[in-house]
Amino acid sequence: MGSCGKLAKRALETDMPVMVQIQQLIRGAKNAVSLAQGVVHWQPPKQALDKVKDLVWDPSISRYGADEGITELREALVKKLQHENKLCKSSVMVTAGANQAFVNLVLTLCDAGDSVVMFAPYYFNAYMSFQMTGITNILVGPGQPNTLYPDADWLEKTLSETKPTPKLVTVVNPGNPSGTYVPEPLLKRISDICREAGSWLVVDNTYEYFMYDDLKHSCVEGNHVVNIFSFSKAYGMMGWRVGYIAYPSEAEELGTQLLKVQDNIPICASILSQHLALYSLEMGPEWVVERVKGLVKNREIVLKALSPLGEESVKGGEGAIYLWAKLPDKYVDDFEFVRWLAHKHGVVVIPGSACGCPGNIRISFGGLLEDACKEAAERLRRGLEELLRDGMV
Repeated sequence: MGSCGKLAKRALETDMPVMVQIQQLIRGAKNAVSLAQGVVHWQPPKQALDKVKDLVWDPSISRYGADEGITELREALVKKLQHENKLCKSSVMVTAGANQAFVNLVLTLCDAGDSVVMFAPYYFNAYMSFQMTGITNILVGPGQPNTLYPDADWLEKTLSETKPTPKLVTVVNPGNPSGTYVPEPLLKRISDICREAGSWLVVDNTYEYFMYDDLKHSCVEGNHVVNIFSFSKAYGMMGWRVGYIAYPSEAEELGTQLLKVQDNIPICASILSQHLALYSLEMGPEWVVERVKGLVKNREIVLKALSPLGEESVKGGEGAIYLWAKLPDKYVDDFEFVRWLAHKHGVVVIPGSACGCPGNIRISFGGLLEDACKEAAERLRRGLEELLRDGMV
């Protein structure tokens, strides 16, 4: 076999997706259950699926649609943004999921060589999007040690002292991987700091409906702020791939440039998927909130399973579908721990190294029904007890 041509640095120097790494890591682990992937256990609303079933023969479903999304969905989303998110000056572009929305934005807002800011523990796909687009100067800010909130003082200092000023700051709220909710005053402060520095703020609101303990989700708006949303988790539409970008209506030029990127990646999000999104939206947020209520029990079950690590070691979980836990100090190699846990105890979690924080793990409690979650949590608890007693034997 002849040698193939050289491969692009941008691909070679991008981290391997953590879910792919984990699949390799746990190969041969018998019947392992997953508390790893960020998924929910429900499907889209039955009424919405039934309506879509009748649509498949409609010729418009098989044709290209407008790059920015079908008109009816975009109009419904503008209303939803105004009513639910208090975003009244935002235009919408529909994308093939929130990950694609983020890539669109990085390609539209950043040049190779720009610096950008994110906070640890960070969302691994966002980190990879930067790597893939040739952004080598990724400044990773600390979370507050006891809350994991993004450190706004650090941000203010970094944006004022780094030259040229970082182009973009991004946060996920509530957080992936931590499930930490950034309170509204802090989010506003981060937005103000970005505005004054002349940096874009990109907020990923994928888990807007996943809020616990009576916390209320909120968004910020401004000519420097772009918000990302997703149907994947809320409506159980992971495989249908629909997300959307809410960008400042006044930034017409941004909308124009986003269209170039969109036209070259998906052209448009799947038309059938967009109709399912529209029908799901008609069910209203109540449909989602009802299901999220059921996850409170899962969260409790997993929290209990993490108790061997001690209360101080477990953070997050105010929102989203994640808890974040610190392993005992000597286990910095969390990939090794994940491998051991899968093979020895039959349960899979995400290593914190993938999120910029070695020696931690992310546990997802969204993908399993209560009984399956109990079983997975029991395995996790046994694993942690053994780890603390005997190490990884």
